[in-house]
Amino acid sequence: MKKRNLAVIALAVLLISTAAGCGQADNTQNSTGEISIVSTDNTSKDKNLDDVISEINQDTESQVSEKSEDTTEASKTSVSNGIIDTTNLFSNRDLEQNPDLSDAKSLTVSDGQTLNITEEGTYVISGTASNCTIKVEVDKESKVQLVLNGVNITNESSPAIYVVSADKCFITSQGENSLSVTGSFKADGDTNTDAVIFSKDDIVFNGTGTLTINSSDNGISGKDDIKFTGGTYNITSVNDSIEAKDSISVYNGTFNINSSKDAFHSEDSDDNSKGTLYIADGTFNITVTSDGLQANTAVQIDGGTFDITAREGIESTYIQINGGTVTITATDDGINGSDKSNVYSKPMVEITGGNVTVTVNGNDVDGIDSNGDITISGGTVSVNYPGQPPCDSFDCDGTATYTGGTLIINGTQVDSIPQSDRMGGGMMGGRGGRMGF
Repeated sequence: MKKRNLAVIALAVLLISTAAGCGQADNTQNSTGEISIVSTDNTSKDKNLDDVISEINQDTESQVSEKSEDTTEASKTSVSNGIIDTTNLFSNRDLEQNPDLSDAKSLTVSDGQTLNITEEGTYVISGTASNCTIKVEVDKESKVQLVLNGVNITNESSPAIYVVSADKCFITSQGENSLSVTGSFKADGDTNTDAVIFSKDDIVFNGTGTLTINSSDNGISGKDDIKFTGGTYNITSVNDSIEAKDSISVYNGTFNINSSKDAFHSEDSDDNSKGTLYIADGTFNITVTSDGLQANTAVQIDGGTFDITAREGIESTYIQINGGTVTITATDDGINGSDKSNVYSKPMVEITGGNVTVTVNGNDVDGIDSNGDITISGGTVSVNYPGQPPCDSFDCDGTATYTGGTLIINGTQVDSIPQSDRMGGGMMGGRGGRMGF
C-alpha cells in the first residue's frame, strides 16, 4: 500500500509539472483517403496536489470496478456436467444490448475512405458508402465498441470492418445495417482478409438491431474468439458464414443463414485441441450445402430453436445436447461425432435433454452417427430415415447407451437404440438391445 501511495504522489507531481490535459476526438482526413481519430484539445489546467491525488484514486477505483463488471459471469450459461467450461464466458458488457453512449463519438462512412480507429472508446457509425473499410487498430489492452446505426457499406475487395488489433472489439447493431463484399478479397500483406467482417482479435456481437451480411467468400471471420449475445443476423455467403479459430459462443440472437459451405465453423488448422461451439439460446434458421454446426473439438447446445437443412446438421468430436429444440434435415449424417481432435480419447454424441428431430435422406446416410460412443439419457429424440440399407437411424463404432428420455424411430417409440449391421460391436446399454429397426 505504501508503494502504491508513493507511486500515486509521484504521478501527481508529474501531472502538475506538465499541466497537460486531454480533450475530445475529431476526424481528420489525409490525402490517402483515410480518416483518423486524433486528440485535438491540449488545454492546460491548474490543480493542487490533493486534487490530483483524489482524482487518480477515483480513476483507479473506477477502472477496477469496470474491470470487475466486464468479467462477471452470466449465470444463465452455468450448466452442470457441460463439456465446455462456461464460467465467466460472457461478461456484463458482452450482454449489454444498449450501450452507454454518453461519451460516444459519432462518425459517418464515406465512399472510398478507410475510417481508422486508433483510440479506445465507443463510436456510433452511420451512413452509406462504397469501397469503405472501418479499420480498428488499437493497443492490445484497449477495447473498442462500434455501434452500427444505419450503416450500409458495399465493397469490391476489402472487408467492411477490419479489426487489426484490440483487446476486444464490440460490434453493436442498432436499427438496420448492411455490409457486403461482391468481388475477390485482396490480402493485407501476409493476412488473407477473406470476410466481410474480419478480426485478428476477440469480437463480440450484440445489440437490438439487424445486421445483414452478403459475401463472395466468408461472412464473419475471427482468428480468436467470436461471441454473440443479441441482435438479428442475416448472412448469405459463398464460404463459411461464421468462422473462428478458437471458439464461437452464442448467448442469444436470431440467425438467418444461407451458405454454400458451413453456417458456424470453429477450427484451428494448426492446433486440433482448439475449436469449440457453445450455444445457450437463440433462434437459428440455417440452409447450407455443407455443415450446419461444425467445430473441431466440441459442440454444446443448452437451448435455442434450430431449423437446419444441410449435408450434415452437426459435426464435431464431442457433441452434447442438453436442451433446446433441434430440427435437422440432412442429405448425409444428421448428427456426426467424428474424430477431429486429440482432446477426447474418442468421439461422443451425448443427448441429455431437449427435443431433437433428425430426418435424413440419401445414400449411405445415418440419423445419428458416431465414430465412438452414443449416449441418450434424457429429452426426446426422433429419427426419420428411408429404412433401406446401408442407411440407419443410429450407427456407432463404440457403445450405444440409452438410459432415459423418449426415443422415436420412423414415428414409432422404441425402448432401445437399434443396432445396425455396421455398428462397431459395442454392447447395447440401458434398456436392452432390439436389433435393427
